[in-house]
Amino acid sequence: METMIALTIDGHFLQVPKGTTILEAAKSIGIAIPTLCHYKLEGQGIENKPGSCRVCVVEVEGSKNLVPSCYTECKEGMVIHTHTLRVIMARRTVVDLLLSDHPSDCLVCPQAGKCELQKLALDLGLREITYSGSKSVYKKDISPAIIRDMNKCIMCRRCETVCNQMQTVGALSGINRGFEAVVSTAFQQKLEDSTCVMCGQCVQACPVGALSEVDNTRDVMKALNNPKKTVIVQTAPAVRVALGEEFGMEPGARVTGKMVTALRQLGFNYVFDTDFAADLTIMEEGTEMLDRIARYKAGDKSVRLPIMTSCCPGWVNFFETYYPEMLDVPSTAKSPMMMFGAIAKNYWAEKLGISREDLVVVAIMPCVAKKYECQRDEFKVNGNPDVDISLTTRELADMIRYLGIKFDQLPNGEFDRPLGESTGAGAIFGATGGVIEAATRTAYEIYTKKKLGKVDFMQLRGLTGVREATVDFDGTPIRIGIAHGLGNARKLLDKVRKGEEFFHAIEIMACPGGCVGGAGQPYHHGDFSKVEKRLNAIYEEDASMPIRKSHENPYIKKLYEEYLGEPCGEKAHQLLHTHYFDKSKKNYGL
Repeated sequence: METMIALTIDGHFLQVPKGTTILEAAKSIGIAIPTLCHYKLEGQGIENKPGSCRVCVVEVEGSKNLVPSCYTECKEGMVIHTHTLRVIMARRTVVDLLLSDHPSDCLVCPQAGKCELQKLALDLGLREITYSGSKSVYKKDISPAIIRDMNKCIMCRRCETVCNQMQTVGALSGINRGFEAVVSTAFQQKLEDSTCVMCGQCVQACPVGALSEVDNTRDVMKALNNPKKTVIVQTAPAVRVALGEEFGMEPGARVTGKMVTALRQLGFNYVFDTDFAADLTIMEEGTEMLDRIARYKAGDKSVRLPIMTSCCPGWVNFFETYYPEMLDVPSTAKSPMMMFGAIAKNYWAEKLGISREDLVVVAIMPCVAKKYECQRDEFKVNGNPDVDISLTTRELADMIRYLGIKFDQLPNGEFDRPLGESTGAGAIFGATGGVIEAATRTAYEIYTKKKLGKVDFMQLRGLTGVREATVDFDGTPIRIGIAHGLGNARKLLDKVRKGEEFFHAIEIMACPGGCVGGAGQPYHHGDFSKVEKRLNAIYEEDASMPIRKSHENPYIKKLYEEYLGEPCGEKAHQLLHTHYFDKSKKNYGL
């Protein structure tokens, strides 16, 4: 039986389970205690509570000193005061000291208006900085996807927690002591020279502007203002269930039509859907999966199983860095974003009668790593990238605001065709388990030559970090593994590497919840319920679609008939497949 602790907070008597922190207890009765260093991703087992910033201090009767509520556990009979004058003055002093070593460029900071330190200073009524003296000075680190401005680091170490605990990448850690203390990479090398995989979850966790995505909105506006360029845009499935949050809508609000209209008003020549390319991905990846399974069953010793999904660039970077001996295991299929770019710069440009250099492909993604993916050399033809620019969901929201568009008042628009027609299978790519479920819908019918009675594979859904399921392909059991979050991916891959588990196929996504929890989505500040609502909306989108299997998309069929030939055929392989690199022996700046 669970042991309960009785205590009083601000005059309210309550009972909480043993081990509950004062912060959690206060929150349970609606008392808000400010925090900076504390970060908890609800339901994912990730929590940063070093008690280092001291912003959350409270007064406990009988205790000489104020105590950090995020770290201090409740004890029987405690009487706690969360907002006494002594507490408020202590918090003001802490924030005042943080501001004394913080840049004052709030007007142009990427976190302007969303900065937790800025909000805390406002809430505490700080109107001047009392303390003055030397300030930390660090060189700004600009990688292909992430900007690190350590002059703004407040040593909350939230980025370190998600990098080490959740993602197990280990690219960031606290270094030095005292005034010189900062969170940085090993030997303070550049982020792109480190073990960083560009997943961007550190950006999602950072409460200030010390970590941010590279802002490409100006590049897009410049292209839109160039009359010599045809500028088209593709939108990922996870964007449409999160974009509304930036305009005051509930998490999970499905704003597909409004998003399309907004993109037209921004000036894009054509508005297409990455879901179309997700359907295309299933045709290639599903065909590759069935081929490998068939050859494996026939006794071909050269076949490597499990086949693993390759849609997520953060995950691709991860296995290239940490599992180089498995480079021949993931599918060679490009991500939907890059497949779309390849089709647009070849098939669609040819239809328009323009050169690939005069076609600008912009992608709206829930992801920070997509910015890095655009710049990989293997996705370029004579230096011209298949996808020119990738914007996050947050950046798209910024552009909509720049033009004064009243997003919530927009009518619903329709995607352009043919590259805007998609199925429910393409929509669920945004959720953990969605890619493998979409592949299973198509692979089952191709393998068994039978129609699915029910397309919802509920055993592949959920938010458990590592999941296993067996799908019956009409008498043939297919073992499937799923992981979201790179720490969970490591757990699953280590079992496979040691021979402790066997799977025919594995889906991995770098971010918690999948793309719906991507680092480029509206900030959730650890409230994972927002990610869950987005995920549920993805499945609602799927259920509302008239076609829910990728191989039934009429425009995908037409694309193969008139241009690509057969799935995984010569032309399809040339345009839609890639290869991987061993990054385990990086220079790491040494």
